[in-house]
Amino acid sequence: MQEEMLQDLDTHINNAVKDVFGTMLNYELEPMTITGDTWTMNGQPHVAGCVGFTGELNGVVYIYASEVFARRMASRLLGMDPQAVEAGEMICDTMGEIANMVAGPIKSRLSDNGMACVLTIPAIIRGTNFVVETVSSAERRFFAYRCAEGEVVTEVVIRHKNAN
Repeated sequence: MQEEMLQDLDTHINNAVKDVFGTMLNYELEPMTITGDTWTMNGQPHVAGCVGFTGELNGVVYIYASEVFARRMASRLLGMDPQAVEAGEMICDTMGEIANMVAGPIKSRLSDNGMACVLTIPAIIRGTNFVVETVSSAERRFFAYRCAEGEVVTEVVIRHKNAN
């Protein structure tokens, strides 16, 4: 059952990202190709919101965006002028909430297929030059998108409960 679910997980991740960005932020995302197994930020300030899940499968959902685009997302989500959005807490709260909204449907889909799990509280990573590394037993999936105002990358890291 786990293998079957993982095979169609890509579709559910894409749907969750597009639904959240379309419904909550009014962004129409277009898929974008990235090379390799990491996403480089080219030294620009970036923000990553992340939410973990634990149960039959363990993992983390990361949403990466430039700080400029994260500010625009916060502006739309909060209904504020981009210049009025504070660089700290408002952007962090927005990125954490977006990660939570993307992870929610993924968690529901896993639970509906007999792989019960719970979500962690959102966390934020900020910086100009950071790389998220995982243990070798984890699977990583990257999904990159662009819209008129910026680019966003979703990374999902999954590890089977019984993996070493």
